[in-house]
Amino acid sequence: MNTPDLEIQLKTLPSQPGVYQYYDKEGTIIYVGKAKNLKKRVSSYFTKHHDSGKTRVLVKKIANIKHVVVDTETDALLLENNLIKKYQPRYNVMLKDDKSYPWICIKKERFPRVFSTRRVFKDGSEYFGPYTSVKTVHTLLDLIKGLYSLRTCNYDLAEEKIQAGKYKVCLEYHLGNCKGPCEGFETEAAYNENIKAIKEILKGNFKDSLSQFKEQMVQFAEQMQFEEAQKIKEKVEVLENYQAKSTIVNPKISNVDVFSIISDESYGYINFLQLSYGSIIRSHTLEVKKKLDETDKELLELAITEIRQRFNSNSKEIFVPFKVNLGESVKVTIPKLGDKKHILDLSLRNAKYYRLERFKQMKIVNPDRHANRIMAQMKADLRLSEEPRHIECFDNSNIQGTNPVAACVVFKNGKPSKKDYRHFNIKTVTGPDDFASMEEVVYRRYKRLLEEAQPLPQLIVIDGGKGQLSSALKSLDVLNLRGKIAIIGIAKRLEELFYPNDPIPLYLDKKSETLKIIQQLRNEAHRFGIEHHRNRRSKSALNTELETIPGVGEKTVEDLLKHFKSAKRVSYAKLDELEGVVGVSRAAKVYNHFHRE
Repeated sequence: MNTPDLEIQLKTLPSQPGVYQYYDKEGTIIYVGKAKNLKKRVSSYFTKHHDSGKTRVLVKKIANIKHVVVDTETDALLLENNLIKKYQPRYNVMLKDDKSYPWICIKKERFPRVFSTRRVFKDGSEYFGPYTSVKTVHTLLDLIKGLYSLRTCNYDLAEEKIQAGKYKVCLEYHLGNCKGPCEGFETEAAYNENIKAIKEILKGNFKDSLSQFKEQMVQFAEQMQFEEAQKIKEKVEVLENYQAKSTIVNPKISNVDVFSIISDESYGYINFLQLSYGSIIRSHTLEVKKKLDETDKELLELAITEIRQRFNSNSKEIFVPFKVNLGESVKVTIPKLGDKKHILDLSLRNAKYYRLERFKQMKIVNPDRHANRIMAQMKADLRLSEEPRHIECFDNSNIQGTNPVAACVVFKNGKPSKKDYRHFNIKTVTGPDDFASMEEVVYRRYKRLLEEAQPLPQLIVIDGGKGQLSSALKSLDVLNLRGKIAIIGIAKRLEELFYPNDPIPLYLDKKSETLKIIQQLRNEAHRFGIEHHRNRRSKSALNTELETIPGVGEKTVEDLLKHFKSAKRVSYAKLDELEGVVGVSRAAKVYNHFHRE
Protein backbone atom coordinates (compact mmCIF):
# COMPACT_ATOMS: atom_id res chain seq x y z
CA MET A 1 0.00 0.00 0.00
CA ASN A 2 1.40 3.42 -0.97
CA THR A 3 1.67 5.94 1.86
CA PRO A 4 -0.62 8.97 1.25
CA ASP A 5 1.15 12.34 1.15
CA LEU A 6 1.26 14.44 4.31
CA GLU A 7 -1.47 16.88 3.22
CA ILE A 8 -3.98 14.06 2.80
CA GLN A 9 -2.90 12.40 6.08
CA LEU A 10 -3.44 15.68 7.94
CA LYS A 11 -6.93 16.13 6.44
CA THR A 12 -8.05 12.69 7.60
CA LEU A 13 -6.67 12.53 11.15
CA PRO A 14 -9.34 11.88 13.83
CA SER A 15 -10.24 14.51 16.45
CA GLN A 16 -9.62 12.02 19.28
CA PRO A 17 -7.08 11.66 22.10
CA GLY A 18 -4.06 9.65 21.10
CA VAL A 19 -0.36 9.42 20.34
CA TYR A 20 1.23 10.45 17.04
CA GLN A 21 4.53 9.21 15.60
CA TYR A 22 6.60 11.03 12.98
CA TYR A 23 8.79 9.06 10.56
CA ASP A 24 11.50 10.30 8.20
CA LYS A 25 11.90 9.18 4.56
CA GLU A 26 13.97 6.15 5.69
CA GLY A 27 11.06 4.96 7.84
CA THR A 28 12.83 5.77 11.13
CA ILE A 29 10.68 7.09 13.95
CA ILE A 30 11.99 10.57 14.83
CA TYR A 31 9.34 11.93 17.25
CA VAL A 32 6.51 10.70 19.46
CA GLY A 33 3.92 13.03 20.97
CA LYS A 34 0.56 12.92 22.75
CA ALA A 35 -2.56 14.94 21.98
CA LYS A 36 -6.01 15.62 23.37
CA ASN A 37 -7.09 16.19 19.76
CA LEU A 38 -4.84 14.44 17.22
CA LYS A 39 -6.05 16.49 14.23
CA LYS A 40 -5.49 19.89 15.87
CA ARG A 41 -2.17 19.02 17.48
CA VAL A 42 -0.51 17.41 14.47
CA SER A 43 -1.84 20.05 12.05
CA SER A 44 -0.34 22.79 14.24
CA TYR A 45 3.18 21.54 13.38
CA PHE A 46 2.58 22.36 9.73
CA THR A 47 0.52 25.57 10.03
CA LYS A 48 2.31 27.52 12.79
CA HIS A 49 5.63 29.36 12.64
CA HIS A 50 8.07 27.71 15.05
CA ASP A 51 10.63 29.84 16.89
CA SER A 52 12.73 26.78 17.70
CA GLY A 53 15.19 25.84 14.97
CA LYS A 54 15.07 22.18 16.04
CA THR A 55 11.29 22.08 15.59
CA ARG A 56 11.61 23.57 12.09
CA VAL A 57 14.18 20.92 11.18
CA LEU A 58 11.90 18.19 12.62
CA VAL A 59 8.96 19.35 10.50
CA LYS A 60 11.12 19.35 7.34
CA LYS A 61 12.16 15.75 7.99
CA ILE A 62 8.63 14.36 8.52
CA ALA A 63 7.73 12.01 5.65
CA ASN A 64 4.99 9.91 7.24
CA ILE A 65 2.64 10.11 10.23
CA LYS A 66 1.16 7.26 12.22
CA HIS A 67 -1.07 7.42 15.27
CA VAL A 68 -2.79 5.34 17.92
CA VAL A 69 -6.24 6.35 19.20
CA VAL A 70 -6.85 5.89 22.96
CA ASP A 71 -9.69 6.55 25.40
CA THR A 72 -8.35 9.43 27.52
CA GLU A 73 -5.53 11.98 27.80
CA THR A 74 -4.10 9.92 30.66
CA ASP A 75 -3.87 6.90 28.36
CA ALA A 76 -2.13 9.07 25.76
CA LEU A 77 0.41 10.24 28.34
CA LEU A 78 1.20 6.67 29.40
CA LEU A 79 1.44 5.35 25.84
CA GLU A 80 3.70 8.24 24.83
CA ASN A 81 5.97 7.33 27.75
CA ASN A 82 6.14 3.66 26.68
CA LEU A 83 6.90 4.45 23.01
CA ILE A 84 9.62 7.00 23.81
CA LYS A 85 11.37 4.46 26.06
CA LYS A 86 11.03 1.77 23.41
CA TYR A 87 12.22 3.72 20.35
CA GLN A 88 14.15 6.68 21.87
CA PRO A 89 13.33 8.99 18.91
CA ARG A 90 15.97 11.58 18.07
CA TYR A 91 13.83 14.64 18.79
CA ASN A 92 12.28 13.43 22.06
CA VAL A 93 13.57 13.99 25.57
CA MET A 94 15.30 10.77 26.66
CA LEU A 95 13.33 8.91 29.35
CA LYS A 96 15.13 6.65 31.80
CA ASP A 97 13.40 3.48 32.90
CA ASP A 98 14.10 4.20 36.57
CA LYS A 99 11.95 7.33 36.34
CA SER A 100 8.76 5.50 35.48
CA TYR A 101 5.22 6.20 36.64
CA PRO A 102 4.18 5.10 40.15
CA TRP A 103 2.15 1.95 40.85
CA ILE A 104 0.40 0.63 43.92
CA CYS A 105 1.63 -2.84 44.83
CA ILE A 106 -0.18 -5.48 46.89
CA LYS A 107 2.70 -7.74 47.82
CA LYS A 108 2.41 -11.50 47.41
CA GLU A 109 2.95 -12.64 51.01
CA ARG A 110 1.04 -13.60 54.16
CA PHE A 111 -0.70 -10.47 55.45
CA PRO A 112 0.16 -8.48 52.26
CA ARG A 113 1.56 -5.00 52.50
CA VAL A 114 0.15 -2.22 50.28
CA PHE A 115 2.62 0.45 49.14
CA SER A 116 3.67 2.63 46.19
CA THR A 117 6.54 1.69 43.87
CA ARG A 118 8.08 2.73 40.57
CA ARG A 119 9.42 -0.75 39.79
CA VAL A 120 7.32 -3.70 38.67
CA PHE A 121 8.67 -7.19 39.40
CA LYS A 122 7.25 -10.46 38.11
CA ASP A 123 7.06 -11.98 41.59
CA GLY A 124 3.32 -12.75 41.69
CA SER A 125 2.46 -9.48 43.44
CA GLU A 126 -0.49 -7.44 42.13
CA TYR A 127 0.22 -4.01 40.67
CA PHE A 128 -2.40 -1.31 40.06
CA GLY A 129 -1.76 1.69 37.83
CA PRO A 130 0.30 3.24 36.55
CA TYR A 131 -0.75 6.65 37.88
CA THR A 132 0.24 9.89 36.17
CA SER A 133 0.03 11.76 39.48
CA VAL A 134 1.96 10.87 42.65
CA LYS A 135 -0.66 12.88 44.53
CA THR A 136 -3.34 10.42 43.38
CA VAL A 137 -1.26 7.51 44.71
CA HIS A 138 -0.73 9.17 48.09
CA THR A 139 -4.42 10.08 48.33
CA LEU A 140 -5.45 6.50 47.59
CA LEU A 141 -2.97 5.07 50.12
CA ASP A 142 -4.17 7.57 52.73
CA LEU A 143 -7.77 6.58 52.04
CA ILE A 144 -6.92 2.88 52.35
CA LYS A 145 -4.91 3.45 55.52
CA GLY A 146 -7.74 5.49 57.04
CA LEU A 147 -10.29 2.78 56.32
CA TYR A 148 -8.35 -0.42 56.86
CA SER A 149 -5.73 -1.38 59.44
CA LEU A 150 -2.76 -2.80 57.54
CA ARG A 151 0.74 -3.66 58.61
CA THR A 152 3.66 -1.54 57.40
CA CYS A 153 6.53 -3.73 58.69
CA ASN A 154 8.48 -5.99 56.34
CA TYR A 155 8.60 -9.02 58.64
CA ASP A 156 8.19 -12.52 57.21
CA LEU A 157 4.90 -13.39 58.94
CA ALA A 158 5.12 -17.13 58.36
CA GLU A 159 2.69 -19.04 60.60
CA GLU A 160 5.44 -20.96 62.42
CA LYS A 161 7.34 -17.73 63.21
CA ILE A 162 4.23 -16.08 64.66
CA GLN A 163 3.44 -19.16 66.77
CA ALA A 164 7.05 -19.21 68.00
CA GLY A 165 6.56 -15.63 69.28
CA LYS A 166 9.44 -14.30 67.19
CA TYR A 167 7.88 -10.81 66.79
CA LYS A 168 6.40 -8.15 69.09
CA VAL A 169 3.83 -5.51 68.17
CA CYS A 170 5.23 -2.07 67.36
CA LEU A 171 4.05 1.52 67.84
CA GLU A 172 1.63 1.24 64.91
CA TYR A 173 -0.37 -1.32 66.89
CA HIS A 174 -0.56 0.96 69.93
CA LEU A 175 -1.65 3.89 67.72
CA GLY A 176 -4.49 1.76 66.32
CA ASN A 177 -3.08 1.67 62.77
CA CYS A 178 -2.37 -2.09 62.84
CA LYS A 179 -4.19 -4.98 64.54
CA GLY A 180 -1.03 -6.92 65.34
CA PRO A 181 -0.98 -9.95 63.02
CA CYS A 182 2.69 -10.40 63.97
CA GLU A 183 1.56 -11.66 67.39
CA GLY A 184 -1.49 -13.48 66.09
CA PHE A 185 -3.96 -10.77 67.22
CA GLU A 186 -5.57 -10.76 63.72
CA THR A 187 -6.44 -13.80 61.62
CA GLU A 188 -5.24 -14.17 58.07
CA ALA A 189 -8.84 -14.59 56.84
CA ALA A 190 -9.95 -11.27 58.39
CA TYR A 191 -6.88 -9.48 57.01
CA ASN A 192 -7.49 -10.88 53.52
CA GLU A 193 -11.09 -9.59 53.59
CA ASN A 194 -9.63 -6.10 53.94
CA ILE A 195 -7.21 -6.77 51.08
CA LYS A 196 -10.13 -7.90 48.91
CA ALA A 197 -11.96 -4.62 49.62
CA ILE A 198 -8.78 -2.63 48.85
CA LYS A 199 -8.45 -4.34 45.46
CA GLU A 200 -11.99 -3.27 44.63
CA ILE A 201 -11.12 0.35 45.52
CA LEU A 202 -8.05 0.23 43.29
CA LYS A 203 -10.13 -1.21 40.42
CA GLY A 204 -12.52 1.72 40.77
CA ASN A 205 -15.29 -0.30 42.38
CA PHE A 206 -15.57 1.41 45.74
CA LYS A 207 -19.31 1.51 46.44
CA ASP A 208 -19.00 -0.32 49.78
CA SER A 209 -15.98 1.69 50.85
CA LEU A 210 -17.75 4.96 50.00
CA SER A 211 -20.73 4.07 52.16
CA GLN A 212 -18.37 3.29 55.06
CA PHE A 213 -16.63 6.64 54.59
CA LYS A 214 -19.96 8.46 54.58
CA GLU A 215 -21.02 6.70 57.77
CA GLN A 216 -17.70 7.73 59.31
CA MET A 217 -18.29 11.33 58.18
CA VAL A 218 -21.76 11.39 59.79
CA GLN A 219 -20.36 9.97 63.05
CA PHE A 220 -17.68 12.67 63.22
CA ALA A 221 -20.31 15.35 62.51
CA GLU A 222 -22.63 14.00 65.25
CA GLN A 223 -19.70 14.10 67.68
CA MET A 224 -19.05 17.74 66.70
CA GLN A 225 -15.66 16.77 65.22
CA PHE A 226 -16.22 18.90 62.14
CA GLU A 227 -12.59 19.13 61.09
CA GLU A 228 -12.32 15.33 60.97
CA ALA A 229 -15.66 15.15 59.13
CA GLN A 230 -14.36 17.67 56.56
CA LYS A 231 -11.21 15.58 56.01
CA ILE A 232 -13.34 12.49 55.35
CA LYS A 233 -15.58 14.52 53.03
CA GLU A 234 -12.57 15.64 50.97
CA LYS A 235 -11.40 12.05 50.73
CA VAL A 236 -14.87 10.94 49.58
CA GLU A 237 -14.86 13.63 46.87
CA VAL A 238 -11.43 12.53 45.64
CA LEU A 239 -12.53 8.91 45.62
CA GLU A 240 -15.76 9.72 43.74
CA ASN A 241 -13.86 11.67 41.10
CA TYR A 242 -11.07 9.12 40.80
CA GLN A 243 -11.05 7.09 37.60
CA ALA A 244 -9.88 3.50 37.60
CA LYS A 245 -6.50 2.49 36.19
CA SER A 246 -5.66 3.01 32.56
CA THR A 247 -6.44 0.41 29.92
CA ILE A 248 -3.04 1.06 28.38
CA VAL A 249 -0.95 -0.89 30.86
CA ASN A 250 -1.47 -3.93 33.02
CA PRO A 251 1.56 -5.97 34.15
CA LYS A 252 -0.50 -9.19 34.12
CA ILE A 253 -0.84 -8.89 30.35
CA SER A 254 2.75 -9.73 29.46
CA ASN A 255 4.28 -10.35 26.01
CA VAL A 256 1.03 -10.66 24.09
CA ASP A 257 0.01 -9.79 20.51
CA VAL A 258 -3.49 -8.33 20.05
CA PHE A 259 -5.33 -8.53 16.71
CA SER A 260 -8.72 -7.23 15.60
CA ILE A 261 -10.43 -6.92 12.21
CA ILE A 262 -13.08 -4.84 10.51
CA SER A 263 -14.03 -5.39 6.86
CA ASP A 264 -16.35 -4.32 4.05
CA GLU A 265 -17.20 -5.69 0.61
CA SER A 266 -13.70 -5.18 -0.81
CA TYR A 267 -11.14 -4.80 1.97
CA GLY A 268 -10.19 -6.05 5.42
CA TYR A 269 -8.39 -3.88 8.01
CA ILE A 270 -6.42 -5.75 10.68
CA ASN A 271 -5.00 -3.85 13.66
CA PHE A 272 -2.05 -5.19 15.64
CA LEU A 273 -1.03 -4.08 19.15
CA GLN A 274 2.15 -5.51 20.64
CA LEU A 275 2.39 -5.64 24.44
CA SER A 276 5.61 -6.14 26.36
CA TYR A 277 5.41 -6.51 30.15
CA GLY A 278 1.95 -5.02 30.02
CA SER A 279 2.86 -1.93 27.95
CA ILE A 280 1.84 -1.18 24.36
CA ILE A 281 5.07 -0.85 22.39
CA ARG A 282 3.76 -1.05 18.82
CA SER A 283 0.59 -0.42 16.80
CA HIS A 284 0.16 -1.24 13.12
CA THR A 285 -2.83 -1.63 10.80
CA LEU A 286 -2.70 -3.78 7.67
CA GLU A 287 -5.07 -3.28 4.72
CA VAL A 288 -5.88 -6.45 2.75
CA LYS A 289 -7.76 -6.48 -0.59
CA LYS A 290 -10.27 -9.31 -0.93
CA LYS A 291 -10.04 -11.53 -4.00
CA LEU A 292 -12.58 -14.30 -3.49
CA ASP A 293 -15.02 -12.90 -0.92
CA GLU A 294 -12.84 -14.21 1.95
CA THR A 295 -14.30 -14.37 5.46
CA ASP A 296 -12.98 -12.30 8.38
CA LYS A 297 -11.54 -15.52 9.86
CA GLU A 298 -9.54 -16.26 6.70
CA LEU A 299 -8.27 -12.69 6.46
CA LEU A 300 -7.31 -12.54 10.14
CA GLU A 301 -5.38 -15.83 10.03
CA LEU A 302 -3.48 -14.64 6.96
CA ALA A 303 -2.76 -11.21 8.45
CA ILE A 304 -1.61 -12.58 11.84
CA THR A 305 0.99 -14.75 10.13
CA GLU A 306 2.18 -11.87 7.93
CA ILE A 307 2.34 -9.29 10.75
CA ARG A 308 4.13 -11.60 13.20
CA GLN A 309 6.74 -12.40 10.55
CA ARG A 310 7.12 -8.76 9.57
CA PHE A 311 7.72 -7.61 13.15
CA ASN A 312 9.58 -10.75 14.20
CA SER A 313 7.14 -11.42 17.06
CA ASN A 314 7.68 -14.51 19.20
CA SER A 315 4.82 -13.92 21.66
CA LYS A 316 3.33 -17.20 22.88
CA GLU A 317 -0.19 -15.76 23.32
CA ILE A 318 -2.48 -13.68 21.13
CA PHE A 319 -5.81 -11.93 21.84
CA VAL A 320 -8.37 -12.09 19.03
CA PRO A 321 -12.14 -11.41 18.73
CA PHE A 322 -12.96 -14.98 17.58
CA LYS A 323 -11.35 -18.40 17.23
CA VAL A 324 -8.53 -18.74 14.68
CA ASN A 325 -6.30 -21.68 13.72
CA LEU A 326 -2.60 -20.86 14.09
CA GLY A 327 -1.13 -24.20 15.12
CA GLU A 328 -0.14 -25.58 18.51
CA SER A 329 2.70 -23.18 19.29
CA VAL A 330 0.50 -20.13 19.97
CA LYS A 331 -2.12 -19.78 22.71
CA VAL A 332 -5.27 -18.12 21.33
CA THR A 333 -7.35 -16.13 23.84
CA ILE A 334 -10.76 -14.59 23.12
CA PRO A 335 -11.26 -11.97 25.90
CA LYS A 336 -14.81 -11.46 27.15
CA LEU A 337 -14.34 -8.87 29.93
CA GLY A 338 -11.79 -7.00 32.06
CA ASP A 339 -8.48 -5.49 30.97
CA LYS A 340 -7.94 -8.06 28.22
CA LYS A 341 -11.27 -7.12 26.62
CA HIS A 342 -10.43 -3.42 26.99
CA ILE A 343 -7.17 -3.86 25.11
CA LEU A 344 -8.95 -5.82 22.35
CA ASP A 345 -11.58 -3.06 22.11
CA LEU A 346 -8.81 -0.49 21.81
CA SER A 347 -7.32 -2.47 18.92
CA LEU A 348 -10.72 -2.62 17.17
CA ARG A 349 -11.19 1.12 17.63
CA ASN A 350 -7.85 1.76 15.93
CA ALA A 351 -8.83 -0.53 13.03
CA LYS A 352 -12.11 1.41 12.61
CA TYR A 353 -10.36 4.79 12.62
CA TYR A 354 -7.79 3.54 10.12
CA ARG A 355 -10.59 2.36 7.80
CA LEU A 356 -12.40 5.70 8.15
CA GLU A 357 -9.22 7.63 7.34
CA ARG A 358 -8.55 5.43 4.31
CA PHE A 359 -12.08 6.19 3.05
CA LYS A 360 -11.47 9.92 3.44
CA GLN A 361 -8.11 9.64 1.69
CA MET A 362 -9.72 7.55 -1.05
CA LYS A 363 -12.31 10.27 -1.69
CA ILE A 364 -9.50 12.74 -2.30
CA VAL A 365 -7.01 10.54 -4.16
CA ASN A 366 -9.20 7.96 -5.91
CA PRO A 367 -12.87 9.02 -6.04
CA ASP A 368 -13.72 6.22 -8.49
CA ARG A 369 -12.59 3.50 -6.08
CA HIS A 370 -14.56 5.20 -3.29
CA ALA A 371 -17.70 5.29 -5.46
CA ASN A 372 -17.28 1.65 -6.48
CA ARG A 373 -17.00 0.57 -2.85
CA ILE A 374 -20.05 2.60 -1.81
CA MET A 375 -22.12 1.22 -4.67
CA ALA A 376 -21.16 -2.38 -3.89
CA GLN A 377 -22.02 -1.81 -0.24
CA MET A 378 -25.43 -0.28 -1.06
CA LYS A 379 -26.26 -3.10 -3.45
CA ALA A 380 -25.59 -5.67 -0.71
CA ASP A 381 -27.24 -3.72 2.14
CA LEU A 382 -30.44 -2.94 0.20
CA ARG A 383 -30.68 -6.38 -1.46
CA LEU A 384 -30.66 -4.89 -4.99
CA SER A 385 -30.08 -6.75 -8.23
CA GLU A 386 -27.73 -4.03 -9.54
CA GLU A 387 -25.64 -1.19 -8.11
CA PRO A 388 -27.69 2.02 -7.52
CA ARG A 389 -25.47 4.32 -9.57
CA HIS A 390 -28.46 6.61 -10.25
CA ILE A 391 -30.88 7.22 -7.34
CA GLU A 392 -33.88 9.55 -7.23
CA CYS A 393 -35.70 10.61 -4.08
CA PHE A 394 -39.16 12.25 -3.84
CA ASP A 395 -40.60 14.43 -1.07
CA ASN A 396 -43.89 16.33 -0.77
CA SER A 397 -44.09 19.81 0.79
CA ASN A 398 -47.37 21.43 1.74
CA ILE A 399 -47.55 23.72 4.74
CA GLN A 400 -51.03 24.45 6.09
CA GLY A 401 -52.40 23.07 2.81
CA THR A 402 -51.13 25.95 0.68
CA ASN A 403 -49.14 25.80 -2.55
CA PRO A 404 -48.53 22.02 -2.57
CA VAL A 405 -45.23 21.16 -4.26
CA ALA A 406 -42.92 18.17 -4.53
CA ALA A 407 -39.20 17.73 -5.01
CA CYS A 408 -37.09 15.15 -6.81
CA VAL A 409 -33.38 15.05 -6.00
CA VAL A 410 -30.87 12.93 -7.91
CA PHE A 411 -27.70 11.24 -6.65
CA LYS A 412 -25.17 9.75 -9.05
CA ASN A 413 -22.40 7.48 -7.75
CA GLY A 414 -23.37 8.40 -4.20
CA LYS A 415 -23.11 12.18 -4.71
CA PRO A 416 -25.74 14.89 -5.35
CA SER A 417 -26.24 15.77 -9.02
CA LYS A 418 -27.88 19.18 -8.53
CA LYS A 419 -28.32 19.94 -12.22
CA ASP A 420 -30.77 17.01 -12.34
CA TYR A 421 -32.92 18.18 -9.38
CA ARG A 422 -36.54 18.92 -10.28
CA HIS A 423 -39.45 20.81 -8.66
CA PHE A 424 -43.11 19.89 -9.21
CA ASN A 425 -46.15 22.09 -8.62
CA ILE A 426 -49.04 19.76 -7.82
CA LYS A 427 -51.69 20.15 -10.54
CA THR A 428 -54.32 17.42 -10.16
CA VAL A 429 -54.72 17.32 -6.37
CA THR A 430 -56.74 19.78 -4.32
CA GLY A 431 -55.86 20.17 -0.65
CA PRO A 432 -53.12 18.47 1.33
CA ASP A 433 -53.18 14.87 0.09
CA ASP A 434 -49.67 13.40 0.33
CA PHE A 435 -50.60 10.06 -1.22
CA ALA A 436 -52.27 11.51 -4.31
CA SER A 437 -49.49 14.10 -4.68
CA MET A 438 -46.84 11.39 -4.61
CA GLU A 439 -48.74 9.39 -7.23
CA GLU A 440 -48.90 12.46 -9.49
CA VAL A 441 -45.23 13.49 -9.32
CA VAL A 442 -43.84 9.96 -9.76
CA TYR A 443 -46.08 9.50 -12.81
CA ARG A 444 -45.08 12.86 -14.32
CA ARG A 445 -41.37 12.31 -13.68
CA TYR A 446 -41.06 8.91 -15.31
CA LYS A 447 -43.57 9.55 -18.10
CA ARG A 448 -41.32 12.42 -19.17
CA LEU A 449 -38.10 10.39 -18.87
CA LEU A 450 -39.66 7.67 -21.01
CA GLU A 451 -40.92 10.16 -23.63
CA GLU A 452 -37.49 11.81 -23.85
CA ALA A 453 -35.66 8.44 -23.80
CA GLN A 454 -33.69 9.58 -20.76
CA PRO A 455 -31.90 6.99 -18.55
CA LEU A 456 -33.99 5.66 -15.69
CA PRO A 457 -32.63 5.35 -12.12
CA GLN A 458 -31.68 2.00 -10.60
CA LEU A 459 -33.34 3.01 -7.29
CA ILE A 460 -36.23 5.24 -6.26
CA VAL A 461 -36.46 6.40 -2.63
CA ILE A 462 -39.81 7.64 -1.36
CA ASP A 463 -39.77 9.89 1.72
CA GLY A 464 -42.57 8.25 3.67
CA GLY A 465 -43.90 4.92 4.83
CA LYS A 466 -46.14 2.29 3.29
CA GLY A 467 -48.82 4.75 2.11
CA GLN A 468 -46.54 6.93 0.01
CA LEU A 469 -44.73 3.85 -1.30
CA SER A 470 -48.03 2.30 -2.45
CA SER A 471 -48.99 5.53 -4.21
CA ALA A 472 -45.69 5.65 -6.07
CA LEU A 473 -46.12 2.01 -7.10
CA LYS A 474 -49.49 2.79 -8.71
CA SER A 475 -47.74 5.21 -11.07
CA LEU A 476 -44.99 2.72 -11.88
CA ASP A 477 -47.72 0.15 -12.69
CA VAL A 478 -49.44 2.55 -15.10
CA LEU A 479 -46.09 3.21 -16.81
CA ASN A 480 -45.27 -0.51 -16.85
CA LEU A 481 -42.10 0.13 -14.81
CA ARG A 482 -42.78 -2.05 -11.75
CA GLY A 483 -39.93 -4.54 -11.40
CA LYS A 484 -37.74 -2.55 -13.77
CA ILE A 485 -36.74 0.01 -11.12
CA ALA A 486 -36.12 -0.87 -7.46
CA ILE A 487 -38.17 1.28 -5.09
CA ILE A 488 -38.13 1.69 -1.28
CA GLY A 489 -39.77 3.99 1.25
CA ILE A 490 -38.04 5.46 4.32
CA ALA A 491 -40.18 6.26 7.37
CA LYS A 492 -38.95 9.25 9.39
CA ARG A 493 -39.51 8.02 12.93
CA LEU A 494 -37.33 4.92 13.18
CA GLU A 495 -35.52 5.10 9.82
CA GLU A 496 -37.44 2.01 8.65
CA LEU A 497 -36.98 0.97 5.02
CA PHE A 498 -40.12 -0.44 3.38
CA TYR A 499 -40.16 -2.65 0.28
CA PRO A 500 -43.13 -3.36 -2.03
CA ASN A 501 -45.28 -6.29 -0.85
CA ASP A 502 -43.18 -6.80 2.30
CA PRO A 503 -44.90 -5.88 5.60
CA ILE A 504 -41.66 -6.22 7.61
CA PRO A 505 -39.35 -3.19 7.31
CA LEU A 506 -35.58 -3.40 6.97
CA TYR A 507 -33.47 -1.77 9.68
CA LEU A 508 -29.92 -0.82 8.73
CA ASP A 509 -27.11 -0.24 11.21
CA LYS A 510 -27.39 3.39 12.36
CA LYS A 511 -23.73 3.93 11.48
CA SER A 512 -23.82 2.25 8.07
CA GLU A 513 -22.80 4.31 5.05
CA THR A 514 -25.83 3.06 3.10
CA LEU A 515 -28.24 4.51 5.66
CA LYS A 516 -26.27 7.76 5.79
CA ILE A 517 -26.58 8.19 2.00
CA ILE A 518 -30.34 7.47 2.12
CA GLN A 519 -30.71 9.97 4.97
CA GLN A 520 -28.72 12.51 2.97
CA LEU A 521 -31.03 11.91 -0.01
CA ARG A 522 -34.13 12.35 2.15
CA ASN A 523 -32.78 15.50 3.86
CA GLU A 524 -31.72 17.01 0.54
CA ALA A 525 -35.17 16.34 -0.98
CA HIS A 526 -36.81 17.92 2.05
CA ARG A 527 -34.54 21.00 1.90
CA PHE A 528 -35.05 21.42 -1.85
CA GLY A 529 -38.82 21.04 -1.54
CA ILE A 530 -39.16 23.46 1.37
CA GLU A 531 -37.04 26.04 -0.47
CA HIS A 532 -39.34 25.89 -3.52
CA HIS A 533 -42.45 25.93 -1.34
CA ARG A 534 -41.19 29.03 0.46
CA ASN A 535 -40.50 30.79 -2.85
CA ARG A 536 -43.96 29.93 -4.15
CA ARG A 537 -45.67 31.23 -1.06
CA SER A 538 -43.73 34.52 -1.11
CA LYS A 539 -44.34 34.88 -4.87
CA SER A 540 -48.01 34.13 -4.36
CA ALA A 541 -48.19 36.69 -1.58
CA LEU A 542 -46.56 39.36 -3.77
CA ASN A 543 -48.81 38.52 -6.74
CA THR A 544 -51.81 38.88 -4.48
CA GLU A 545 -50.44 42.20 -3.21
CA LEU A 546 -50.16 43.54 -6.80
CA GLU A 547 -53.80 42.67 -7.39
CA THR A 548 -54.90 44.54 -4.26
CA ILE A 549 -53.41 47.90 -5.37
CA PRO A 550 -56.37 50.29 -6.06
CA GLY A 551 -56.67 51.13 -9.74
CA VAL A 552 -54.47 48.20 -10.88
CA GLY A 553 -56.29 45.50 -12.81
CA GLU A 554 -55.45 41.99 -13.95
CA LYS A 555 -54.07 43.17 -17.34
CA THR A 556 -51.70 45.63 -15.60
CA VAL A 557 -50.44 42.91 -13.23
CA GLU A 558 -49.88 40.61 -16.21
CA ASP A 559 -47.89 43.31 -18.09
CA LEU A 560 -45.76 44.07 -15.05
CA LEU A 561 -44.92 40.38 -14.41
CA LYS A 562 -44.20 39.76 -18.09
CA HIS A 563 -41.68 42.61 -18.13
CA PHE A 564 -40.09 42.35 -14.65
CA LYS A 565 -40.38 38.52 -14.38
CA SER A 566 -41.43 38.60 -10.71
CA ALA A 567 -43.55 40.63 -8.30
CA LYS A 568 -40.46 41.15 -6.13
CA ARG A 569 -38.68 42.95 -8.96
CA VAL A 570 -41.79 45.10 -9.49
CA SER A 571 -41.60 46.20 -5.85
CA TYR A 572 -37.95 47.30 -6.33
CA ALA A 573 -38.48 49.01 -9.73
CA LYS A 574 -37.90 52.75 -10.21
CA LEU A 575 -40.78 55.05 -11.18
CA ASP A 576 -39.50 55.73 -14.69
CA GLU A 577 -39.08 51.96 -15.29
CA LEU A 578 -42.71 51.36 -14.29
CA GLU A 579 -43.91 54.27 -16.49
CA GLY A 580 -42.25 52.67 -19.50
CA VAL A 581 -44.40 49.54 -19.02
CA VAL A 582 -47.83 50.63 -17.73
CA GLY A 583 -47.97 54.41 -18.22
CA VAL A 584 -47.64 57.40 -15.86
CA SER A 585 -50.93 57.07 -13.93
CA ARG A 586 -50.80 53.36 -13.07
CA ALA A 587 -46.99 53.46 -12.54
CA ALA A 588 -47.49 56.12 -9.86
CA LYS A 589 -50.08 53.97 -8.08
CA VAL A 590 -47.78 50.90 -8.07
CA TYR A 591 -44.68 52.89 -7.05
CA ASN A 592 -46.48 54.72 -4.24
CA HIS A 593 -47.91 51.43 -2.93
CA PHE A 594 -44.45 49.88 -2.46
CA HIS A 595 -42.75 53.07 -1.23
CA ARG A 596 -45.14 54.21 1.45
CA GLU A 597 -43.36 55.44 4.60
